Amino acid sequence: MENNVKRIWFDTDIMIGLPERAPREVDDGITLMMALRQKNIEIAGISIITNADYGYEVTQKLLKWYHEGEPIPVFKGSDLANDVGTENDATLALADALRKEKLSILALGPMTNVATVLKNHPELASQIEEIAFCIGRTADFEFKPGLETLIVSDYNFDKDVVSMKVILDTDIPLVYSGFEASCSLFLGTIDFDRLNNNGHEGDQWVYEKLKHWSERGKGLFGVEGFIPYDVTPLGYFTHPGYFKCHENIPTQINVKSNYSPRDPRTEKEYLEVSYEFKSERKVKFVYKTLPGFEEEVIKSLLRRDN
Repeated sequence: MENNVKRIWFDTDIMIGLPERAPREVDDGITLMMALRQKNIEIAGISIITNADYGYEVTQKLLKWYHEGEPIPVFKGSDLANDVGTENDATLALADALRKEKLSILALGPMTNVATVLKNHPELASQIEEIAFCIGRTADFEFKPGLETLIVSDYNFDKDVVSMKVILDTDIPLVYSGFEASCSLFLGTIDFDRLNNNGHEGDQWVYEKLKHWSERGKGLFGVEGFIPYDVTPLGYFTHPGYFKCHENIPTQINVKSNYSPRDPRTEKEYLEVSYEFKSERKVKFVYKTLPGFEEEVIKSLLRRDN
């Protein structure tokens, strides 16, 4: 392995094509496809968070279609992201990997797997160089995709607040790259149309999932297409020149009025950053993606023989 290649652990709630509630979020799948095309990172292992059986199955499909080289091990993690501290195949594998080498972690879903390792094996925190999440917001920022007719939640945080508290109690360098970094990215049919009808089984399967997810956007957000949120925390590792960050910005969990129509609570927790906060816990916050990165995402979807 070359010295400039970063070893990462890929923790994902990949649900692309999940049949129970199709269409489902596609950005984890796109992010994995993109990661497999990069020369400056190497995936040490992949752990699944939520819908573990399906996530394991679809990850193996994508690896079969798009990965070349040494096999990448895949492990099933917490199925419901509500049992921090309970060991599973993924947490045991991540802990074992960290005992052997230092790794950065790309955390694209709820943090249950990662927090379980840190809760049960706190001595391994020093083996984690950095964790990049698709999570967080500047204070009071609302997540309004598309034509801004609907507010969406900070799902990865909301799904398991307890686990984020475990991670915040460590000294591990943390990177938040969530909605604010991603909202300038937008993929429509024209951006992935070349995956269609090219004779490649994987490309055709992925195309159908992206197409249905894109169509869903019209009904929910007024614009056909979607934001591939999870590509920006990956891009922080692979294409750092495309991102602007707030360095050493204080972060804390604040309780405020709940805006979500699907959540009956009048108040809820929000993971926020602000230089006005007095919190001693500081993170790096990616607040802007520069022009050009979207093209890198699109290129990563297209095989070289397209």
